[in-house]
Amino acid sequence: MILETPFGFVVIDKPAGLTSHDCVSRLRKVFNMRKIGHSGTLDPLVTGVLPIAIGNATRLISYLQGSKAYKGIIQLGANTNTDDLEGEIIKSRIWPLINENDINSILENFRGNILQKPPIFSSVHIKGERAYKKARKGEKFDLNPKKVRINKLNLISWSQSKGELLVYVECSTGTYIRSLARDIGETIGCGGYLKKLRRTKAFDFNESHSVLLPERAEFYQEINKPKVLAPNIFFEHMSSYKLISEEEIISWRSGRKICIKNNIDSLKVAKPNEFDDTSFNSKNILVFDKKNRIIGVADLFEKFKLKPKVVFNAIG
Repeated sequence: MILETPFGFVVIDKPAGLTSHDCVSRLRKVFNMRKIGHSGTLDPLVTGVLPIAIGNATRLISYLQGSKAYKGIIQLGANTNTDDLEGEIIKSRIWPLINENDINSILENFRGNILQKPPIFSSVHIKGERAYKKARKGEKFDLNPKKVRINKLNLISWSQSKGELLVYVECSTGTYIRSLARDIGETIGCGGYLKKLRRTKAFDFNESHSVLLPERAEFYQEINKPKVLAPNIFFEHMSSYKLISEEEIISWRSGRKICIKNNIDSLKVAKPNEFDDTSFNSKNILVFDKKNRIIGVADLFEKFKLKPKVVFNAIG
């Protein structure tokens, strides 16, 4: 079976000043293809790990799983309307004389499961409209707090003279580091905003996978294109099944259910991660061909039947 190529992920070390969509647009020209998309927005100010799906891997983005990690500087002594450096300062205060032990005691309040209110300049939907669009128009509104998880929140350094906290954060998808900076500043009693941020990990992608964004928005020869990483290692959190026979392959590509009772050993059940104590999930089974290439995603039902939900190279 011939699969569409390229197929996988390019992990860009996003520079400051560009949006995630800017990076996608440039890669579309580099690879001369439209089927390219990112796995989650990074603010223009933020640098670091930005996984971008190439080809059919765009249909796997929703199945990515895992935490995200950041290194950032929190500036104490002021609040901005965007909760980061790009916004207007709306309130200034003097930060207190405080030591690292005091700061670590405060950070303890933000570890684990917490309720967090998103910034008003965010992509949260309010009655069909993005919050940042309403904020730009000067509309007054309030956002409901949502539950997020902070797996790690470590103080790397503290500058009393500058009022700067350098922190490492590992958190669940959907966490706003800008909100974390704001709330830590309020708890200290002087306000705070996010001055600088770099993402070091997104799902199972990290800095070791990342490459620089091509400088030019034009088609590149194959040898000069960014390396496309095979997707297999980034979905080890999913249970999987390998199709062996040609009959199974044809049935799969035709979108028909497949009975796996006589080949149950080909079903590999994923282990839960340290933050997920759920048992085997019969939904979202990754499907491989006999060459260990991902060819889609299925649901397992009635114990021994696979129902295709995402099929690459479908027939008909």
